[in-house]
Amino acid sequence: MKKVLLLKFGELFLKGKNKKDFENLLVGNIRKKLADFSFKLAFPMGRIVISDYDEFEEDMIVKRLTTVFGLIGVSKATELKADKDEIFNFVSTIKISGTFRVNAKRADKKFPLSSMELERELGAVILENNKEAEVDLHNPKYHVNVEVRFNDLAYVYYETIKCAGGLPLGSAGKALLLLSGGIDSPVAGYLMAKRGLKIEAVHFHSYPYTSEQAKEKVITLAKELCEYCDEIKLHIVSFTKIQEQIHMNCDPEYMITIMRRIMMRIAEKICNQNDLGAIITGESLGQVASQTMQSINVTNSVVSLPVFRPVIAFDKEDIVEVAEKIGTFETSILPYEDCCTVFLPKYPVIKPTIKKAEYQEKSLNIESLVDEALKTQEEIVLTRE
Repeated sequence: MKKVLLLKFGELFLKGKNKKDFENLLVGNIRKKLADFSFKLAFPMGRIVISDYDEFEEDMIVKRLTTVFGLIGVSKATELKADKDEIFNFVSTIKISGTFRVNAKRADKKFPLSSMELERELGAVILENNKEAEVDLHNPKYHVNVEVRFNDLAYVYYETIKCAGGLPLGSAGKALLLLSGGIDSPVAGYLMAKRGLKIEAVHFHSYPYTSEQAKEKVITLAKELCEYCDEIKLHIVSFTKIQEQIHMNCDPEYMITIMRRIMMRIAEKICNQNDLGAIITGESLGQVASQTMQSINVTNSVVSLPVFRPVIAFDKEDIVEVAEKIGTFETSILPYEDCCTVFLPKYPVIKPTIKKAEYQEKSLNIESLVDEALKTQEEIVLTRE
């Protein structure tokens, strides 16, 4: 009998022949996340078990595990032999005052009792040893969970702490996040990482129109995302000259549209240079002039890579809720301007067309501006602190 952590995963059960690849990636991600702890890891069918860790570090390990994509829950459990007498003897020591129910899962069909029989008989044992206990199957105060696994072991636990869910980080490939410094883009990066994408990020910096604090703010946001993404390579690109050229040569109402189109071109070049398969943005439909359906179509038209917009249908309140949950909100609202607020026109076009955008761009040497901007690129590799 010993204390262990029982880890549960969700969507991996739906995978077919490549299920083992997902499982191996998840186990590797767990080992990376817990690299500074001493522990053993086992993989009985359908569960991951962490054991032989320092019990004083248990809460820190659990907290770290809640940020692992691919896990849906972690439980502090007691590991027993899959022996009827040993399980019943242990359950007889449980002290309960209030309502409870027993949830049993007999994965190993060689065990003499079925799941329903286990629930009924273990419930009777708890009632016999706790005079103030009462069964409530619908809304109990306590859940006593018993699992009999295929490895001749059983696990008893009382609660499951929710984890990040999704798919193992890296299982869906790699993509580039346009990280502005606002509330939306870190949330977009988090949501796509949750679907298995390993994230790199690009930030467009317009010094001296934007401050060094604005740049540091974005670096901090990327570090905060590393809590879930482990490591992020941040590409910082100078956008000053491009914005000055747009300001001097393009109609004010089209400035934001042209700026976004050039950002997308630069992002795609960075993707091609770093073997990244998609672009991620924090656009939410109709939130601002550059995020109308027509504007999105015009900016999309200059790239061939897929562009993921995970918050496209989110209300601002929904985005803020996720930002608060992942710990990026307080940093995002720091009052430092980003490049999107530089030379901001009074009345930006809300229904641009590709034809008019291309006409505006004729006064610019787009290819030269993009290449020059890429030469200013600064790369910083950030990791979880």
